[in-house]
Amino acid sequence: MKKLILLFSLFLAPAFSYKENQKTKQNFSSNNTSHKRLKRDWIWNRMHIREEIDSPLPHHVGKLTSSVGNKNAMYIIEGESANTIFKVQGYDGDIYAFERLDREKKAEYELTAHIIDRRNNRSLEPPSKFIIKVSDINDNAPIFVQKVFNGSVPEMSRLGTSVTKVTAEDADDPTVAGHATVTYQIIKGTEYFTVDDSGVISTARADLDRENQSTYEIIVKAKDALGLTGESSTATVIIRLTDINDNFPVFKHPSFHFKVPENVSVGGEVGRVEVEDIDEPQHRHTKYSFVRGDYRDTFEIVANPFTNEGIIRPKKPLDFEKVAEYRFDIEATDHNVNPAYYKPGGSKSISTITIEVTDIDEPPVFTKLPYEFKVRENDPEIKTLGSVWAYDPDAAKRKIRFVRRKASPNGDYVRVSDTGIIQLPKPLDREFSSSYNITVAAQEILEDGRLSDRESHAQVHVIVIDENDNAPELVYPEEPRVCENAAPGKVIIRISATDKDEISPRGFFRYSLTTEDSNFSLIENYDNTANITVKYGQFNRELAKIHYLPVIISDNGDPDLSSTNTLVISVCKCNEKGDFTFCEERAKQVGVSIQALVAIFICIFTIIVIAMLILLRKRHKKDLSGLRRNVAEIHEQLVTYDEEGGGEMDTTSYDVSVLNSVRKNGIKPEVVPSAYAQVQKPPGNTTSGAGEMEMMIEVKKDEADNDRDLLPYDTLHIYGYEGAESIAESLSSLESGSSDSDIDYDFLNDWGPRFKMLAELYGSEPNEDFVY
Repeated sequence: MKKLILLFSLFLAPAFSYKENQKTKQNFSSNNTSHKRLKRDWIWNRMHIREEIDSPLPHHVGKLTSSVGNKNAMYIIEGESANTIFKVQGYDGDIYAFERLDREKKAEYELTAHIIDRRNNRSLEPPSKFIIKVSDINDNAPIFVQKVFNGSVPEMSRLGTSVTKVTAEDADDPTVAGHATVTYQIIKGTEYFTVDDSGVISTARADLDRENQSTYEIIVKAKDALGLTGESSTATVIIRLTDINDNFPVFKHPSFHFKVPENVSVGGEVGRVEVEDIDEPQHRHTKYSFVRGDYRDTFEIVANPFTNEGIIRPKKPLDFEKVAEYRFDIEATDHNVNPAYYKPGGSKSISTITIEVTDIDEPPVFTKLPYEFKVRENDPEIKTLGSVWAYDPDAAKRKIRFVRRKASPNGDYVRVSDTGIIQLPKPLDREFSSSYNITVAAQEILEDGRLSDRESHAQVHVIVIDENDNAPELVYPEEPRVCENAAPGKVIIRISATDKDEISPRGFFRYSLTTEDSNFSLIENYDNTANITVKYGQFNRELAKIHYLPVIISDNGDPDLSSTNTLVISVCKCNEKGDFTFCEERAKQVGVSIQALVAIFICIFTIIVIAMLILLRKRHKKDLSGLRRNVAEIHEQLVTYDEEGGGEMDTTSYDVSVLNSVRKNGIKPEVVPSAYAQVQKPPGNTTSGAGEMEMMIEVKKDEADNDRDLLPYDTLHIYGYEGAESIAESLSSLESGSSDSDIDYDFLNDWGPRFKMLAELYGSEPNEDFVY
């Protein structure tokens, strides 16, 4: 067999391709174009060797051959595993493997063959690649992809229902027929499941019941039937049966007995019946119903969705004196069970129910009704007032527990302990409430520690004894008023007082004034009131329209407490009959918050600062005005007339000499009669003279000085130009430094009547008391 394989590998090698022949022709062509060398090429390109050869090494693989007819030719190989696993004999080209090969590790090797001249190592032919392929011998057993497989199938499934699939792999060459073929076989669990050649596991029977066995563990073997050794591997498959609703509920007991007190509430629980359903909880749908008995109108049975129990509840009140015991049958069934899965035993389960009604106990009885306790107000030493007591009149003689139910006034002022002790958590205030009432409930403690739902009640009254801890206060029935001409002894008002404490049995309130130095007197009436009367009479409204009279009020308690109260008495005007005609209204006291006071203070401060700044600015302007009065051109700011005048010929408009006299700042000139003074103004246009003019000028001057935004209002600028008819230069006084000049202006009289007015103005000073 080995010889046949070797010969087959030697004679299957094909020739080189056409392209390689062309390269060979180009490399070995002669320089003489007329003579060409014959074609030489490799006659192989693939070799085969079987894996896992058990003969001694080395193993012959194949032979390299070439048409080169050179006796010095030598074969060498290069490439993967060359000269390690594979070696070639240089003189004849035989290739040997020096290791046993495993196709599953490496299936083929690619090498390169060379033919060289051993004398000079020159290549005689182009190198050629070839492949050594390792042949498979089917030496591997199939192996499962995992050790454990899991599957599930509903219980009671039909025969042949698919459960799961297992998979095994064979490392041998799948291209060789039969080398990678895997077969499966169940070696454990064949009575329940089967497996086909593809690894699909199916049910082998239709009565797999989860309630009998929920999990199956089978073993599957994978085998290579054509393998050399027949080896195989195994895997475990765990199959779980899923539940279906195929079982009916069954009562755990054929009968149930319950005891219930006759005062059980409607809708309360009487008892619970238990059933057993071997299906999983999601498939339990038990329905309870009455079978025999006439008590459907008295009880109902409701299924608990979590525990599947049947809860028995009364639909109406029970009465021990009428019916002491109830007996009836009930059934449990599940309408969701598939009829195809009915099992022996029937679809219903019946049980007998007995309910015994017991007589209830009498409520506890209090030994004393009602309970009353007294305590002094604001006494921190008193914590316990006493106790209440009740007993169980029944033979059981159960213990009693006490609970506070109601309180008046509402609050935690009075407590009761479990044993009936009345306690005060804090001192009581009689002014808040003179009595405190609570309702105490007595309950029996049952054998299981619970409290009986029947209870009796008792009223507990706590009376608070008053302590004199509040001073009396004045009662203001009306506003006290008195006539300014009231006679002595006149009753102004009757005052009274009130006290939050109880009135002392030893007497009434005592009234007194803080001082006798007033026009009022106080007279007690000894009935908890007192009169305020006029002491001297004749009040003076000019001195005081309202009098404040402090009154001291004391009680007769222990200790004695007093308070000072102020009466506000208005002094009014009255007519002859003593009726009030006019009274000042009292100023209403308005509370002002601290924030408002702060705001008011800030506003006042801001106003003061602004006023000071305004005064400082005016003072500064006044100083600047005084400086400007020393300037030579001050007369520029003195003219405030709102007309320009009629020129030199206008002798009826105004007397300019008045202005000239003012310019001398009070220096009296020598009185000289002036012809101009005799010129009279038309009637109705006269003024009061130089005094008014001087005042007017001062007012206008101050306005001009203080108004820095406008230019001075000046009308004298018209005298700087005399007109075209004047043969003289300007004689305006605005260009002369002062009216006090020593120049003699009498020569103006010689210039004619046109200059008569100027001559009179500058020639002599006018009289102060001339008529303007």
